[in-house]
Amino acid sequence: MIYPVPAALVTCGSTPERYNMLTVAWTGTICSEPPMCYISVRRSRHSYPIITEDMEFTINLTTVAMARATDWAGVRSGADYDKWKETGLTPVKGVNVGCPYIEEAPVSIECRVRDIMALGSHDMFIADVAGVIVDDRYIDSATGALDLEAAGLMAYNHGGYYEIGRCLGRFGWSVKGTKKK
Repeated sequence: MIYPVPAALVTCGSTPERYNMLTVAWTGTICSEPPMCYISVRRSRHSYPIITEDMEFTINLTTVAMARATDWAGVRSGADYDKWKETGLTPVKGVNVGCPYIEEAPVSIECRVRDIMALGSHDMFIADVAGVIVDDRYIDSATGALDLEAAGLMAYNHGGYYEIGRCLGRFGWSVKGTKKK
């Protein structure tokens, strides 16, 4: 398969009693205009009916500091545990959607489901981005971009969690300053 992938915590539930989270690695951007993304979830997951009923979810990017909680939320079911209590993460009422986002996440992407595609082991939730919440501590004041090194984001790769960070170059750097012949 294609690795590494994000290790994201997806939050769902329109009321505090239904708030839940699940760890998702199958996620990404699928369109920039309009902004759209997706998650793929097994139908057997406790969060699956919550997302299909509410048609909303939030993708929360995870950090090194959130690694243990991310792993724990991926191997335990919200049907059996209060994942918020067990992980120590903090739900915050969504800004543009009814489901919460995670206060500790550096970036949270609020989504409204546009379509659900049954694909086999997972169903893909294709969603419009309703809003993006970014912790100001991780914004580079010089560029206005997310500072990956400061955020300490992580990815998942063949059973392991890895920190993301070192920038190798910015878009177009390979041709910047070269003259056309």
